[in-house]
Amino acid sequence: MTKVYTAYAPASAANLSVGFDLLGAALRPVSGAVLGDRVSVCEDNSIDGCKVQTVGRFAHKLPEDFTKNIVYVAYNLYARTLAEKGAKAKNLKMRLEKNLPVCSGLGSSASSVVAAVAALDAAHDDFLGRDGMLKLMGQLEGQISGSIHYDNVAPCFFGGLQLVTGFDSQVSLTLRSFDSWLWVSCFPGIRVSTSKARAILPAQYLRSDVITFGRNLSAFVHACHTQDEKLACQCLYDVIAEPYRASLIPGFDKAREYGRAHGALATGISGSGSSIFSIYTDMDKAREMKEYLERNFIDNEDGFCHICTIDKEGCTVTVSEE
Repeated sequence: MTKVYTAYAPASAANLSVGFDLLGAALRPVSGAVLGDRVSVCEDNSIDGCKVQTVGRFAHKLPEDFTKNIVYVAYNLYARTLAEKGAKAKNLKMRLEKNLPVCSGLGSSASSVVAAVAALDAAHDDFLGRDGMLKLMGQLEGQISGSIHYDNVAPCFFGGLQLVTGFDSQVSLTLRSFDSWLWVSCFPGIRVSTSKARAILPAQYLRSDVITFGRNLSAFVHACHTQDEKLACQCLYDVIAEPYRASLIPGFDKAREYGRAHGALATGISGSGSSIFSIYTDMDKAREMKEYLERNFIDNEDGFCHICTIDKEGCTVTVSEE
C-alpha cells in the first residue's frame, strides 16, 4: 500500500477594499461546495522526479505541458530546497484538482501553490515545517506575479482574516473576523490578469488618499480587535485600487449600487478582480444579492457565485492509502 497525501487550500479574497496588498480572507461556501484546489502526492519510483496530472473544472485552462504547471515548479523548488539542506526529494506522482479559475481574483495560483507545498512537505515527514513552507509558498507566488506577496497565500495557508506584516519574524497576523458576516463571492467568468490590474494603477498617489488609506486600515484593524462592526463597515472603501480597476470589470459599479440599496455592508473587488464580494449579515439579503449577480453580473458558463463565511481552518492535509 502506498500513502497518498492530499492537501486542500481554500479560495481567498485579497485587499478587501481597505487593505490593498495587506489583507486577505479565506472563504468557505455555506453550501458545502468546494471552493479551493486540491493536490495529492504519492511516491512512485518508476518516475524520475515528478509527474503531474490535472483534473477538475478548470484544468483545461492550464498549460498542456505539465512542466509549465505551477505544481511541477513547486516540486522542483521544493527538491532544490531539500538538496540545499542535504536531503533528497522523493520521486512523486502529483495530481492537481483545479477547482478555481485562473486570473479570477480568488487566489487561484496561491491555492495551487499552498496545496502543493503542504502536500509535498507532508510526504517528506514535515521536513520544512510551517515557516519553511510559508517561505517557499511566497517564492512560488512571486514567480507568478513578479513579486513576493502573501495577501492570498497567508489566508489560504493559515485560514481566517490575515494582515500581512512583511516582517520575516512574523509574515502575517490573524485578525478577529466577524462571525455574523456573510460574503457573497462572485466570479463573472472573465479573466483580469494581475499584471494588467497593477499596470492600470497610478505610479503616485495624492497625500490625502495615502492618509485616508492609512486611517481606514488602522481603524479597521482596531474594529476587528474590538469587534466593532459599525466602525469596520465604515472603513470598507478603497481609494487605492478600486477607483481605477472598476473599469476592468463590467457591471461592478451597478452591482455595488444594487448592494448598497439592498442592505450590503460593503461591496468591493476581490483581489485584482474580476471576482467581487458583497458582505451581509442577513441570509435572505445575501441570497437576493446572489440571485442578482447570477442574473446580471455573470457573463458566461465559467462564472459562479457562492455565499461564504470565513474559512478559519485554511489548508488541511489528509492521508490515505492506495
